[in-house]
Amino acid sequence: MAAQRPSLDSVTTINNDGSRPFIYPADVSGIFSIARKVSAFLLIALYLSLPWIKIGGFPAVFLDVANRRFHLFGWTFAAQDMWLTFFLISGLGFSLFFITALLGRIWCGWACPQTVFLDHVYRRIERWIEGNAIQRRKLADGPWTPEKVSKRVVKHGLYIIVSLLITHLFLAYFVSLKELWSMMHEQPAEHWSAFVFVFLAAGVLYFNFAWFREQLCIVICPYGRLQSAMIDDHSLIVGYDAKRGEPRGKLGTTGTGDCVDCNRCVHVCPTGIDIRQGLQMECIGCTACIDACDDVMRRIHKPTGLIRYDSQTALAGGKTRWWRPRTMLYGVLLVVGISVASWAVSTLKPANASITRITGAPYIVTEDAVRNQFLIRLLNKRAEITDFIVRVDSPVPVKQTGFEDPVIVGPIGEEVRPLVLRVPRTGYAGSFKFTITISDVQQSFSITREVEFLGPDARLLKEDEEDDDE
Repeated sequence: MAAQRPSLDSVTTINNDGSRPFIYPADVSGIFSIARKVSAFLLIALYLSLPWIKIGGFPAVFLDVANRRFHLFGWTFAAQDMWLTFFLISGLGFSLFFITALLGRIWCGWACPQTVFLDHVYRRIERWIEGNAIQRRKLADGPWTPEKVSKRVVKHGLYIIVSLLITHLFLAYFVSLKELWSMMHEQPAEHWSAFVFVFLAAGVLYFNFAWFREQLCIVICPYGRLQSAMIDDHSLIVGYDAKRGEPRGKLGTTGTGDCVDCNRCVHVCPTGIDIRQGLQMECIGCTACIDACDDVMRRIHKPTGLIRYDSQTALAGGKTRWWRPRTMLYGVLLVVGISVASWAVSTLKPANASITRITGAPYIVTEDAVRNQFLIRLLNKRAEITDFIVRVDSPVPVKQTGFEDPVIVGPIGEEVRPLVLRVPRTGYAGSFKFTITISDVQQSFSITREVEFLGPDARLLKEDEEDDDE
């Protein structure tokens, strides 16, 4: 069934009868297409290479969920550092707001994984096997001949292989390449959860890139719907210069604008819209229509830029204002967020320590002392053995049991040991606060925790002693 003409009355990829037409975008070449290819290949290369690049003895990005260690470009974060994800999420949000307010949906067209993999991997496979847009559409509408079956089998077979490669590499971000390789040489039952994850994720990728495609951007992703709240008339978009192009007419017709109504911009659009109808939710800013229109303009010896990157204000004949309340607010929030995040990261230590009371009574009174018992958990974030020193600084003389000698903790390891503190009854004057300082033997860092020594009311304790004397 032929697709309906693009209209603002409904989503382009839904026919009047509710069916979904399959889009076969035509090939296009031009400066933006080349730039997008380079950008996409660099992003794909980055995705493929990060698990292989070692920084500080670990992959550049290694989210070791099993051991609650997260290695990011030389930094090691423990589970106790997860409060920093607030800055990561808010920073990404403010960055998206700021970039969108300035440059529109540049993320969607240039860097979104959906666009990068669909346009530069899966559709390239499709073009390589089935030909250009006309040939692909003809093959889809034609009968099931041996040629069609063979091409579809090869195409979908490659789709499945690529989807499995992507998901296997994605798993390596969480288990490391070495562990992934070991898993692949063992029985699936030994790593059934990873096995199920890989094949389910590969199945989702295959379904998405083989059939669902642009529907993910239109139906599921909320970004297109949110863009109306993030951009304004001065934001950079892919737009059509109606003042110059209208009224449309065939080449050579008098009294018409520069648009010759060739529909080339529609044929190359990966979401099937007509950019001449104005800003639309389905537009992902991929710039294919810019290159297509510029090519036509050059062929008919007219200036390029009928479709171009510009603001709606500039397209209407006005002047774009880059700095305005919206962008200034987003920019200030972004700078503040980066500053606070930088300070927070700078406070991180190559180790973590937590101090908890041993379950049971908060304190124990013996014949000669008041006793508090703690558990100290030492976490070594370094990829080398570290000797930890635990020092107690108290305003009241205490007797320490545990951590008298340095504690050796292995690389990316942890050690949990008890610490018992005693205050003689004769020197006990009530609860007090003291500090526990944890450092390595080289004193390259220190972690200080303030803890309270708990005990009974000193007067009651003294009365008990007097009763015992009587």
